[in-house]
Amino acid sequence: MSKTLLVCDCLGSQNVDAGALSAATGLSCKTCYSSLCMDQSDIASKAIADGDVVIACQQEADRFAAIAEDLGAPEPQFVDIRDRAGWSDDVQEKSPKMAALIADALLLTPATKSVDIISEGRCLILGAEEIVLAAAERLADALAVTVLFELGTDILPTHKYDAVVGDLRQATGTLGRFEIHIDAFQQSVFGGRGTPSLTQAKDGAISKCDIILDLTGGSSLFPAAEKRDGYLRADPKSQPAVSHAIFAASQMVGTFEKPLYVRLEPTLCAHSRAEKPACSNCLNVCPTGAILSAGEVVSIDPLICAGCGACSAVCPSGAISYDAPTVDHIFRRLSTLASGYRNAGGDDPSLLVHDDHGAEMIRLSARFGRGLPAHVIPMEITALSGFGHAEMLAALASGFGHVNVLIGPKTERDALDTQLELACAMAGEKVALLDIADPDALSDHLFAQDRHVAIAAPILPIGTRRQVARLSAKALNPDAKLLPLPDNAPYGAVVVDTDACTLCLACVSLCPSGALGDNPDLPQLRFQESACLQCGLCANICPEKAITLKPQFDLSDAALAQTVSNEEEPFACVECGGLFGVKSTVEKIVEKLAGNHYMFSNPSAVRMIQMCDNCRINAQYHSQNNPFAGKERPKPRSTDDYLSNRKDQ
Repeated sequence: MSKTLLVCDCLGSQNVDAGALSAATGLSCKTCYSSLCMDQSDIASKAIADGDVVIACQQEADRFAAIAEDLGAPEPQFVDIRDRAGWSDDVQEKSPKMAALIADALLLTPATKSVDIISEGRCLILGAEEIVLAAAERLADALAVTVLFELGTDILPTHKYDAVVGDLRQATGTLGRFEIHIDAFQQSVFGGRGTPSLTQAKDGAISKCDIILDLTGGSSLFPAAEKRDGYLRADPKSQPAVSHAIFAASQMVGTFEKPLYVRLEPTLCAHSRAEKPACSNCLNVCPTGAILSAGEVVSIDPLICAGCGACSAVCPSGAISYDAPTVDHIFRRLSTLASGYRNAGGDDPSLLVHDDHGAEMIRLSARFGRGLPAHVIPMEITALSGFGHAEMLAALASGFGHVNVLIGPKTERDALDTQLELACAMAGEKVALLDIADPDALSDHLFAQDRHVAIAAPILPIGTRRQVARLSAKALNPDAKLLPLPDNAPYGAVVVDTDACTLCLACVSLCPSGALGDNPDLPQLRFQESACLQCGLCANICPEKAITLKPQFDLSDAALAQTVSNEEEPFACVECGGLFGVKSTVEKIVEKLAGNHYMFSNPSAVRMIQMCDNCRINAQYHSQNNPFAGKERPKPRSTDDYLSNRKDQ
């Protein structure tokens, strides 16, 4: 039995073709109603009672959910086609866009993993005396409050909260597990008359708390303070801001679910090898400091991670991947939106990627302005900074003619700028970042934007981000063989100076992706471009400085196979004739040491340099001055020898 789709023209304010939607989506949609949430609510109630229903109205979702609860029926699915498609000044047919949005809504979203965080309500308040006292009085009944006063402050006697004096030097952690370090720490001692006395000052005091309310008005204690759970910061000169922070602090008691935004696969990490630095892309873009170096790999503190997704976008190996939802789900959404629009008769759609801030702008534009053009399909995601070059290319290769990414206040712009530059290098000027905060200006820009033609043969984006990026780039550039890329791109070649390279193969042993390899039978350095991450480790480890990186994208099949970057003739062992080492290297060593070093003053020692491992060991063992030789072994003694000695005695 197919799902039932209920559509409503919202008091005749939009045109909805129920038959076209039914044909395009495969859902049962008999007619278009006008007031499902009010006058025709009985129709909605009956459909909800029958079950398996999709209601094309997001604004009244709470109302319909309440009806389902009263009926004891499953809560229906919801999709917004009014604000995002129906309410628009565009006179073009809107059914393809509505069909695409409905198909996207029907996709199952993977469950987000999470971890519980417990806050017991231990709150530390920082700031000037007159501000923190008022805040402490308001929070004392809800939280276990400690006020940290500045040095020299006279403390008033009270038992509502704890009062200490000191200089806060450092704070680490997050909601439920902050750790603070205080110098010149003094506790108040209540008792007697007058101002409470203070204990002797102590440096290096360490304490813990669950919430920090910062009313100092100074520098933030943490990077990206607005993304740090449990850290509330307000301008003490703004009473509304202070009141809002106090109220927010009062609600931070109990058990909270912290989403696990990203997943780390350490075996794929190309951060470092043998104490030589390589890739640090994620460290450079993480706004909260949740990512730290941990030797050869990086570590991620999931409780500090704010889920911006920038690390996933810039990771060249896929060691870090966004997991809320997964990258695979984003690829499926892109393909579903494009194919749904195309199958419903639409041509050359444009994608508008946005977050919750962009969703509100679209709603305001639809209700009070021009709305979105009929060919612009919005796609809301939680981590806008994680929409990297692979996702941009996948959107274009799936059938979108153009991709716009609408930046919001929470967007990490640095990561997106580099990803945009990389995507444009591989797909042309078909991707743009929109830094627009006015709904009307957004509509005007989209209506005035040139419409781009989508590719004729869309792909199905399946695989890792690197695999999808390669597949998309080939689909978007069918006649190209090699694409030049900007510096620091995660794709490219390793250029070897064959005159300087000694084939020591140090680069092979440390290459984290296996792009560099050797030949066990011949002295060769081999390279596979499709596997190269351009992490720079090979260039950093090369003792001869013979390696340089060349960012590029080889679209030919040759990039998938190993090619010889450098090779030389092997040396033949002078004893057994077996091949070993590099002929030029052995000859250079002989030339440099023979007769010039006291250990190689005689021909036999020089000859050992020209032997393979086995022959060298044998020659060393049987040589006249064998350093492994000991004294002459004593003659074995038998029982007769012992008995003979006894007779002699």
